[in-house]
Amino acid sequence: MSYLSVSTWSLHRLLGPLHWTIWDAEAGTHRTSVQEQPQLLTLLELPSEASGRGYQAVEVCHFHFPFTDAAYLGQLRNAFSDAGVSLDTLLLDYGDLTSTDDNRAIEDMKLYKEWIDIASLCGAKQIRLIAGEARPADEAAIKRSAAALVELSKYGDSRNVRVITENFKALTSKGESCLKLLALTEGSVSMITDFGNFAGQAKYEEIAMTVPYSVSIHAKAAYDESGYPDEAEFMRCLEAVEAAGYNGAFVLIYDGPGNMWDGLDRIKRIVEPYIARGTPPQASN
Repeated sequence: MSYLSVSTWSLHRLLGPLHWTIWDAEAGTHRTSVQEQPQLLTLLELPSEASGRGYQAVEVCHFHFPFTDAAYLGQLRNAFSDAGVSLDTLLLDYGDLTSTDDNRAIEDMKLYKEWIDIASLCGAKQIRLIAGEARPADEAAIKRSAAALVELSKYGDSRNVRVITENFKALTSKGESCLKLLALTEGSVSMITDFGNFAGQAKYEEIAMTVPYSVSIHAKAAYDESGYPDEAEFMRCLEAVEAAGYNGAFVLIYDGPGNMWDGLDRIKRIVEPYIARGTPPQASN
């Protein structure tokens, strides 16, 4: 059945400094840029807090990990287990699998595998990898991305971590390019459908196209300047998901002003009836 989840992006003003991964083209290597922010809640405290607020799962962005050593990752795994909350997905918010820079391609693959190892140690079921930043009509780029995802999926299988991607960044900004990419992975890779990452007149059609291949839905509304969602538009997205027979995680995404938990509660109220009604299991792919 469907269930309620939350992304740490929706709480990023609460969880302390952000550790962004950046490609330094001049040095030919990765580096970390730290964005200082107040810490009102630690990542280790989050599972218990999420449970108390009615969430069954969490998705954690990679830049919220304060440490990645084995001892800390074991603590994080235990924190989720003790709270009875699933760490569904580690969201790696870096990477371009379509890069034609050979050195970057090699270094990125090393980094992706390191984060798959991290996902395994902290107990994440899945890791979301960005498919690429090439144009969605670039057939050669789609093939490069698919080949890399298949290789990473095999590596993930050896670590008991499922590799997934998302309609995030340019390559997968269109439903058609998403389906082409997924077809080339021959079922080894699934995806996340994010309401906020499709645009234009085809948005709802593209949501319907990708939902059958998705293990997670990023339920992101369009917000006004006060942080209130456009309910009619948000429900149209949810209805497209329901019509596709989706059965999985609804991950709430809020990035508006004010108290982030209050912002999440405003969209949680809209999403919960769709979860309560339930939908038939989606067809296997």
